[in-house]
Amino acid sequence: MKKTLLGATLGALALSLAIAPHAAKADEIGACLITKTDINPFFVKMKEGAIAASVAQGIDLSTFAGKVDGDHETQVQAIESCIASGAKGILITASDTKAIVQAVKKARDAGLIVIALDTPLEPIDAADATFATDNFKAGELIGKWAAAKLGDKAADAKIALLDLTPSAPSVDVLRDQGFLKGFGIDIKDPNKIGDEEDDRIVGHDVTNGNEEGGRKAMENLLQQDSGINVVYTINEPAAAGAYEALKAFDIQEGVLIVSVDGGCPGVLNVRDGVIGATSQQYPLDMAYKGIEAIKAWAESGAKPTNTAGLNFYDTGVNLVTGAPVDGVPSIDVEEGMNRCWG
Repeated sequence: MKKTLLGATLGALALSLAIAPHAAKADEIGACLITKTDINPFFVKMKEGAIAASVAQGIDLSTFAGKVDGDHETQVQAIESCIASGAKGILITASDTKAIVQAVKKARDAGLIVIALDTPLEPIDAADATFATDNFKAGELIGKWAAAKLGDKAADAKIALLDLTPSAPSVDVLRDQGFLKGFGIDIKDPNKIGDEEDDRIVGHDVTNGNEEGGRKAMENLLQQDSGINVVYTINEPAAAGAYEALKAFDIQEGVLIVSVDGGCPGVLNVRDGVIGATSQQYPLDMAYKGIEAIKAWAESGAKPTNTAGLNFYDTGVNLVTGAPVDGVPSIDVEEGMNRCWG
């Protein structure tokens, strides 16, 4: 898609491009954005950021998305297409953070810079750089908030964990384990979901990061224990589904739902009491910085530097809640709405 067309269609960003990238002209810098899906609002906003940055930086951008969260094969095909097009770089949110590494290596060997957005690859240095939320910290913030909100009752909590997919990509593990640590639970191996031995955990289920998956996972866990009073969710669409399941049984009152994303719809759900607290990310900033990095690579061979003390570039996280607690820094709903996914 030409840069002029990108500018003209900026208002239709929710549509996914289903065409292969064209070969960039000699005077153009080609780039690709590969997201997990084109439905989740988080990735729609990421796409907005990439398109806006490509227009500003004079980059010729092609975009791709998996059919559903977990669609690894479509992402591999997208990488192949980007290599063939002569693109200088790829921005990717990987559905399978281990299995994608071979395809990423092929792209890097072909001279492309590959930057992971939001979801670190495994190992993280399989990509040239990572622009992401500190996902462990995001989980830890909502875990600390939930424990503080319950107070003494946290010792007898019944916790449901609504994760992402069976492949457990890095972002899935980091948020889940961060939440449990924040809540005060021994996480055993921080790189593994489900090995905890704390009796407060009713169980884990997967949601595919969408509302329907969240509803089904919540129903499954309620069959194990109808007394669940704390629900961790991988993202806000899953949280909305969990709430609908609780509401169907008329047990939504008294159940704390916490999540990660901080999108505008999610912040509104915080305002309306559907979600107690959410950790806000900044995907538009991730994508914008990623496009800038591809341009720098194409022009000078420079690679991005990491945030001091970390092995990735931290794009920031803030807890959003209408019910702040002592000892857990947060922003209110109004500020969350002003900043949602900027």
